[in-house]
Amino acid sequence: MPEEPCQCPDCQRFYREHDRLIRENPTLRQQQELNWAALQSFRTLAGRVMEDLQKQQDASEAQAQALPAGAAPAEPDPLQQALADLENINAHLFSIEVLMERIFDVRVPEEVEQKFRELAGELAPDPLNADRLRLNRLLHQTPDLPDRG
Repeated sequence: MPEEPCQCPDCQRFYREHDRLIRENPTLRQQQELNWAALQSFRTLAGRVMEDLQKQQDASEAQAQALPAGAAPAEPDPLQQALADLENINAHLFSIEVLMERIFDVRVPEEVEQKFRELAGELAPDPLNADRLRLNRLLHQTPDLPDRG
């Protein structure tokens, strides 16, 4: 018996986004470009946040050095941990980028791109399609299963 997809709001949002990305980018080439752009935007944003946090950290350290010698020792800095985590993320993103460069070496004939388009329509049908809307109406008319409380 197939497992039912999770119905929590986060998963539902993921499913909608997943389907939208397939519908709007139904070819190998479009998926390559989409994933490359997503990776680059992630690296750009994470890098910029790291730069700004590093400036903030440098300013905090300069302030701490200006305190008198008898001042209380500083608590562990959550900003320092965040910077270390972001550096790890950036290193992983760089590794993924290197691997993804290999994906761009792949080119397929138009017949294969057409197969991508065809299967994209099956995997993520247009939610505004008349058949899909009719099915959704029928599903929403079906009473929910009783709680197993």
